[in-house]
Amino acid sequence: MKVKINNREYEFDHEISILDATKKAHIKIPTLCYSEKLEPFGSCRLCSVEIKGERTLKPACVTKITDGMEIFTHSQRVRKTRKTIIELIIASHGINCNLNCLTCSKSGSCEIKEVAEEIGVTEIRVPPISNGLPEDRSSYSVVREPQKCIVCNRCVRKCSEVQSVNILTIANRGPDTYVTTFMDKGMGNVDCTNCGQCILECPTGALHEVYQMDQVWTALSDESKYVIVQTAPAVRVAIAEEFDAEPGKIATKQMVAGLRLLGFDKVFDTNFAADLTIMEEANEFIERFKNNGKLPLFTSCSPGWVKFLEHNYPEFIDNLSSCKSPQQMFGAIAKTYYANKLGISKEDMVVVSVMPCTAKKFERVRPEIKGDVDYVLTTRELAKMFKLAGIDLLNVPPEEYDEPLGISSGAGAIFGATGGVMEAALRTAYEVITGKELEKLDFEAVRGIEGIKEATVEIDGINLKVAVVNGLGNARKVLEMIKSGEKEYHFVEFMACPGGCIGGGGQPIPTNSEILLKRMQAIYEVDRSLPIRKSHENPAIKILYEEFLGEPLSEKSHELLHTTYLARS
Repeated sequence: MKVKINNREYEFDHEISILDATKKAHIKIPTLCYSEKLEPFGSCRLCSVEIKGERTLKPACVTKITDGMEIFTHSQRVRKTRKTIIELIIASHGINCNLNCLTCSKSGSCEIKEVAEEIGVTEIRVPPISNGLPEDRSSYSVVREPQKCIVCNRCVRKCSEVQSVNILTIANRGPDTYVTTFMDKGMGNVDCTNCGQCILECPTGALHEVYQMDQVWTALSDESKYVIVQTAPAVRVAIAEEFDAEPGKIATKQMVAGLRLLGFDKVFDTNFAADLTIMEEANEFIERFKNNGKLPLFTSCSPGWVKFLEHNYPEFIDNLSSCKSPQQMFGAIAKTYYANKLGISKEDMVVVSVMPCTAKKFERVRPEIKGDVDYVLTTRELAKMFKLAGIDLLNVPPEEYDEPLGISSGAGAIFGATGGVMEAALRTAYEVITGKELEKLDFEAVRGIEGIKEATVEIDGINLKVAVVNGLGNARKVLEMIKSGEKEYHFVEFMACPGGCIGGGGQPIPTNSEILLKRMQAIYEVDRSLPIRKSHENPAIKILYEEFLGEPLSEKSHELLHTTYLARS
């Protein structure tokens, strides 16, 4: 079909939205409520365009092209309308947008500010409007500031369409419309999984993580405390984005140097604990498989996924691996094994985690494992701390992690991407079961950002059926198929966030499919570059078992590295 856009003719093979057509024509139309990952909604009307013969302007995101249509994307009428719309949006965005810029929780670029600049808004003629709604600080992970909300519905749609959690909703109508939770109970009092995907969608900073930067600064300045830090695998391939680097840039050694400059006594790697997790989880799977234990075994590294299961599918709790997540395993080992080596009490040790995940903030206070980790920072929070300390991350001289809890394998590194836990576990399970060396370490079938991946892996004449799932909407689909008997697996990896940890709710914004792929490629580059690529070959892990734990699944390891779960109403 042929259409005219700004008096120039274009031809398209099939019916698409005006917004998609203008993108193909390399014409940018401003949007706020639109997100390429969500169904178009058309609420903000910023993308309105003029169509010849139509009396009213039409939102480009929800209006389809038709043969012969003539579209004007930046006519005088359109420009005037967009300017009025953005002024009204800014007026409803907090008490005063200019003042709020000083305290705004929006990480990275501000979409409202960017759109206002594109449209040419230099002054706000509309008096500020306050909705009078209080902040929601009921959650351990996510804060809602309704004063900054423009009701674009992106958080609501992400929670329902992608994650199928459905804890956010719209209340009231007209100018009294606002985003809330069931009966205004707050995010900490409903079945929120703390995944933070709503934060990645919010264009205004009305949603952000529970900050713990001040507590960490306080700990670093307390000379009576020994403060150590662990960094998750996904952080190293994303944090450079906060310093204007291309997505996927590996900044591991610069990050380590930056953390030392902040004042941490030791800088360690969560990848060490990921290797430890594989030692326990792979052996747990082997034990269940050989002794007719509960199968399929579900991974337990993602706290958002674990909480989702506890709320929605408690009948599968026994399928969850009893292993703590790498974050919590690290804390448990640091405050026992490592503290003993140093000759200090665990009360004098402060363990800080840097995670791509907002749900880790909730995980650290779970009653079953409380005390392993003291504070959790997101990737964005660490970037803010670096900037506050004047650390030019990309240009600091690189440094190495401290030993022994900084020694890790490539298998630990790939935990950051969907499919990584499965691949790492298979590398170890194969060699433990067969006693032979695995010739090909790369399990390509479980890689990629597809929501659901399946594979059959042959180990010593046994065909293991495995699945890899990312995103809670996909988790619901797979659980329903297992429940109905439609699918049968031996082992399933679940991650709450699309793409896995690289797409976590604490990662730099924006996080889209293109960025996820670049971060994922970097994760596998880290794996390929390391001399050790199997968890069971990590020398520091071997020494840990020899000196302290005994063997995988021992009484000591169960005491420190395993946990229980609960059915949540």
